[in-house]
Amino acid sequence: MVFLSLVSGFIFLTYGAHLLIKGASKLAYSFGVSHLVVGLTVVAFGTSLPELAVSVKAAWVGQSDIALGNVVGSNILNVLFILGVSSLILPLIVAKQLIKFDVPVMIGLSLLVYVLGIDGSISRIEGLLLSTSLIIYCWILLKLGNTGNTIIKGESPLLKSALFVVIGLFMLVTGAKLLVSSSVSIAQSFGVSELVIGLTLVAFGTSLPEVVTSIIASIKGERDIAVGNIIGSNIFNILAVLGISSAVREVSVSKSALYFDIPIMIGVALACFPIFFSGVISRIYGCSLLFYYFAYTTYLLLNAKQHHFLDEFTSIMLYLVIPLTVLGLTLSLLHTLRTTHLQKRS
Repeated sequence: MVFLSLVSGFIFLTYGAHLLIKGASKLAYSFGVSHLVVGLTVVAFGTSLPELAVSVKAAWVGQSDIALGNVVGSNILNVLFILGVSSLILPLIVAKQLIKFDVPVMIGLSLLVYVLGIDGSISRIEGLLLSTSLIIYCWILLKLGNTGNTIIKGESPLLKSALFVVIGLFMLVTGAKLLVSSSVSIAQSFGVSELVIGLTLVAFGTSLPEVVTSIIASIKGERDIAVGNIIGSNIFNILAVLGISSAVREVSVSKSALYFDIPIMIGVALACFPIFFSGVISRIYGCSLLFYYFAYTTYLLLNAKQHHFLDEFTSIMLYLVIPLTVLGLTLSLLHTLRTTHLQKRS
């Protein structure tokens, strides 16, 4: 049964992503908005439905660690793993709107999660404020992404496109659910904590729709949808998933999440700016992002088991790998700024 669930889950995810991208591309054309905006909204919000379902249910039954860990872990995974894999398949061109608006919004919201969690919880009122802010964000996106094109009848049937999106989303959610349920049961049987399960297995499982959608979008050359899906999902996770979960029931913020996992999420969001500023997410950046995802997951597993190698691994990351990465990103940003300045002068 576990094997059948695994195979069925992957089939549902793959074909569902194919239908979703096909429908979303046609919807963008029909409504006269850019593919980037559709990626940031319809695709991103749709693929984040599993996170919403898992976190709201976890908050309702008082499992705050899973509710919060799912959001934080998904946001880390979206950038490090999904963006990394997608850019390995095909270097991703970054739209200027992402640099000027969406990435700064993601960074600001990541910092806001830390500020809201300093007192040890995210209250219902704070949750309501987060969730209602999503309406403002969507309104601004539609203003920015309106191409001014009108619907051309016969070339992009609206009903058929919408049907592709709905069926695709249903298959993605169903596929993710089949994979998550068995993975969590196995992890619990090994005595892994709820926070680690939320940050790894649940976060990865509920992010499978984003994983498959962005990878297939990269293969199909739909780069705006691939990148927009990732950034839009991160914003949706904070505003809608965490917001609605907190509005349902106050979400407690553990010291472990406040002093380690949320700062990692902030750091990952900040790293997007110098990477995106170059205009292209190259395969080298993709490899770097994947390396950090596996390093982060390794730390979580070593820490969960209190492995003897934990201290050495932490020292190597803190005093060698991370400083070198910060230096590399800083030099890359300065090089891009200098190149841009010279181009403007000429």
